[in-house]
Amino acid sequence: MDDALKKKLTILADAAKYDASCASSGAPKRKAEAGGLGSTTGAGICHAYTPDGRCVSLLKILLTNYCLFDCAYCVNRRSSNVRRARFSVDEVVTLTVEFYKRNYIEGLFLSSGIIRSPDHTMEQLIRVAKTLRQRHGFRGYIHLKTIPEASPWLIEQAGLYADRLSINLELPTEASLERLAPEKDGAAIQTAMGQMGERILQAKEEKRRFAPAGQSTQVIVGADASTDESLIRTSARLYDHYGLKRIYYSAFSPIPDAASILPSQSPPLQREHRLYQADWLMRYYEFSPDDVAGATESGMLALDVDPKLAWALRNRDRFPVDVNRADREMLLRVPGLGVRAVDKIVAARRHATLRLDDVARLTSGLKRARPFLVAADYAPTRLTDRLDLRARLAEPPRQLSLF
Repeated sequence: MDDALKKKLTILADAAKYDASCASSGAPKRKAEAGGLGSTTGAGICHAYTPDGRCVSLLKILLTNYCLFDCAYCVNRRSSNVRRARFSVDEVVTLTVEFYKRNYIEGLFLSSGIIRSPDHTMEQLIRVAKTLRQRHGFRGYIHLKTIPEASPWLIEQAGLYADRLSINLELPTEASLERLAPEKDGAAIQTAMGQMGERILQAKEEKRRFAPAGQSTQVIVGADASTDESLIRTSARLYDHYGLKRIYYSAFSPIPDAASILPSQSPPLQREHRLYQADWLMRYYEFSPDDVAGATESGMLALDVDPKLAWALRNRDRFPVDVNRADREMLLRVPGLGVRAVDKIVAARRHATLRLDDVARLTSGLKRARPFLVAADYAPTRLTDRLDLRARLAEPPRQLSLF
């Protein structure tokens, strides 16, 4: 790699780190044909390790960090005083192929600032994916960040070559978007999501290829005054209306020469973590948005306890539950019991009455679950109602890092 290309890679890989939405799950199993490159598995791509021990999977870069837009929260905004660079289509293709051959990566995540026009930028992104697929027979994972203002026909073309498409919602409310990113149109973003969702469903029904790993989005946390409750309700609506596979929550990070309307500090990263946990409760634990809202305090999720435990502490009258009789929905609400553990409990109790030791063999979270469940030989006498129960189960403070 020559020095000029290495410099571009340094700049545009760093510029891409603020985009959290780059998981590779959901792609169908696929292997390259003779003379081709890459593969995926049903659970996502395999991680690879570079010689210095770093775990990498996707080449995550921007096509360029030049941008026509001036979004206040974005380090790559038009008025930002950052180093700029731009890859050509062939340079991105070459990097992807060469890194794959060296076993550094198994896929590509590609986004971009807006250059010339949304349509021109989208065309460049598509050319990268199309060249990889058709000229090089690349069968690895490709995630393209699409541009909502681009022509619907171009987004249709992107879905022919990418495994996953995504459009960033950016901020949870239209008012925040107008204040911090006035050049973006919240209605246009959600219209594009809806059109993309319709195409994905239609392609599945017709058994043809179009973004088989679905679509995702990203929401910035802490750049505005939105509460966790409003974020969760927005997420629930997006999942319901557009069939999103995943919503990513990205803690706002202060940027150089930031506008005065932005916070001077990042939100606690534990807040981002709690939002992911709340999101998980809605997707896998049968919690409704109202249930999650019921676990908040003034609209904010607690930082010292996870949302599931917070809900249980606020609904102690629903506990303890009998592991031998409670339905699956209620067992999923017991702190410390994951989905797999609950399914194992439901299966095991068909053949025997479960004792506490039996439950301990089915879950590693028994310490958290004990105050909230009953077994054949165990009942949490007065434990569920202890005034200090929250303090006993709260997580110790820990320092999280963003990068």
